[in-house]
Amino acid sequence: MNTEHTDIAIIGAGPAGATMAALLADRGWRVTVLERSHFPRFAVGESLLPRCMDALADAGMLHAVEEAGYQVKRGVTFTENDRDTSFTFDDQFTPGWAWTWQVLRADFDDRLALEAERRGATLRFGQTVESVDFSVPGAPHLTVSGDDDTRTALTARFVCDASGFARVLPRLLGLDRAGSAPPRAALFTHVADHIDAPDYQRDRIVIGIHPSQPEVWYWLIGLAGGRASVGVIGPPEWIHGLDGTPVERLQQAIGEEPRLARLLADAEFDSRVGQTENYAYDIAALHGRDYALLGNAAGFVDPIFSSGVTIALESALRAADPIDAQLRGSDVDWHTEFEAPIRAGQRVFTSFISAWYRGTLKHVFFNPTPDTTIRTMLSSILAGYVWDTSNPYVAVPERRLETLCRLCAPAA
Repeated sequence: MNTEHTDIAIIGAGPAGATMAALLADRGWRVTVLERSHFPRFAVGESLLPRCMDALADAGMLHAVEEAGYQVKRGVTFTENDRDTSFTFDDQFTPGWAWTWQVLRADFDDRLALEAERRGATLRFGQTVESVDFSVPGAPHLTVSGDDDTRTALTARFVCDASGFARVLPRLLGLDRAGSAPPRAALFTHVADHIDAPDYQRDRIVIGIHPSQPEVWYWLIGLAGGRASVGVIGPPEWIHGLDGTPVERLQQAIGEEPRLARLLADAEFDSRVGQTENYAYDIAALHGRDYALLGNAAGFVDPIFSSGVTIALESALRAADPIDAQLRGSDVDWHTEFEAPIRAGQRVFTSFISAWYRGTLKHVFFNPTPDTTIRTMLSSILAGYVWDTSNPYVAVPERRLETLCRLCAPAA
């Protein structure tokens, strides 16, 4: 077994891991990133939020992706039974970016990883963390196996888990907890969309609601080059009740939503259809003496509001300074500087996700006489500005949202 030493070991080279690697390498630390897969690799989560643009700029990563030619995203359209309502990011309560991108994650993640490497981090692909040992303060020990049959004993001074849904440290340390959300399942793929409809705005993600199954919803994310990401999420029993192969089941599901059925009537389903279920989970603690959890490794509820990359980038930004300070010998209040703000952002998204699945949030979105100021506040949430506590729907999300949903509910 090879024996190696580094200052910071990062598990996972996705947006959180690559951003963290670049930030810590900038500070002069030896950074080793261990990624199980090989890049570029397929991933969903293509729809960024404007808050991501701030985070990428703050981390010095924006230039690495801004020439990629991604599809610009300026808002979101919700549709049900062919009625629709849109929120645009240029009409926000919180000052911020008025647009973002809908990206090919394989390319986006690869560009961020290459930027981290350019800035001095060491990236190793095909590496699986088998075990961790935090018994020696300041010297966590990882056992790593490579897909080339190599084995490495890696000692670090700090470990960041940015492994996403794999959540390596939570599973090894017993921090993993089942999410409180009901079980859900998803089917998803990329298509050549061939959309030629005058009412389709490619610079907005489309979220569709099934006409008779309110817990079933769809996404349509326009990508560059005439392609799109499409998917459906619903109760596992409904997803499993669809007929045929995975692609036939996805096509059947799309055919039941009027607007998406019309828009995707000529689409070519030329890529593998992915399937997942029971994807929600919670994490007992986001940090320990010598580790921090980033992005989806710190918990995940649902993709409905495209929060994944936003939380990933934010967690990297929030953890970089405390890690640097701790390794330089300073005392760090990890709860105040890292865990509390990340939990706060998660809480805002979770409040909106819960209202969505209760079926009450759509009455707010489709309200025919909306309060324009409140609408700008909601637009900022949808843009990912969930740390701006001057927005009442950030400061006290559950109570404010419950009241708003009640006021917008149709008369019995």
